Amino acid sequence: MLIENGFTVQRPVDEVWNYLLDVERIAPCMPGAELTEVVDDHTWNGKVNMAFGPVKMSFAGSVSMEERDDAAHRVALKAKGTEQKGKGAANATVTSWLEPVDGGTKVSMQADITLTGAAAQLSRGLLPEVSKRLTQQFADCLEESLAANATATAAAEGAGPAVEAGAAEAPPAAAPKPAPVAAKPVGGIRLGLAAIWSVIAGFFRRLFGGGSKPSS
Repeated sequence: MLIENGFTVQRPVDEVWNYLLDVERIAPCMPGAELTEVVDDHTWNGKVNMAFGPVKMSFAGSVSMEERDDAAHRVALKAKGTEQKGKGAANATVTSWLEPVDGGTKVSMQADITLTGAAAQLSRGLLPEVSKRLTQQFADCLEESLAANATATAAAEGAGPAVEAGAAEAPPAAAPKPAPVAAKPVGGIRLGLAAIWSVIAGFFRRLFGGGSKPSS
């Protein structure tokens, strides 16, 4: 299944790119995700916990960087995981690229996802809507994290030590990294019902050609 999503954050493209490549900092923004091991600078192990109504799943697996183009701000990741209670497996290839827009950055994402077992029971109509909602959670968390990082950097630059006349200038202090902003865990009944309702509403909009106009 191919899913495409995107969002815009009001930060410069190079700043967003550098932040997205810092996996240890960006992992908390991925709803339900937990980074468990940094294997090397291209491979990571982790877990993802999800709950859709009464169905709860926990995937354990790995993510590897397959492609990185700094000039084009483009990166491709390959993820694979197995549900820890034997309910299925998931494999995905996720390609992301950044573009500068109106003083901010547009983040585009394309994911080719394969689900097996109980995980595959998420219908083709439901999974894209769930993906949109999780992408929005990720975008909100990313923007908040970038803002916190910018504030910490500005504070460090403004609090440099005073330099006496004739004394050698002290090197600037490194900006402390703020604590990562964590996204809320995935799912629960509200997410599942909201996604299902969106699918049903979309069906009726298509059925009636976008809805009838109110009579005068």
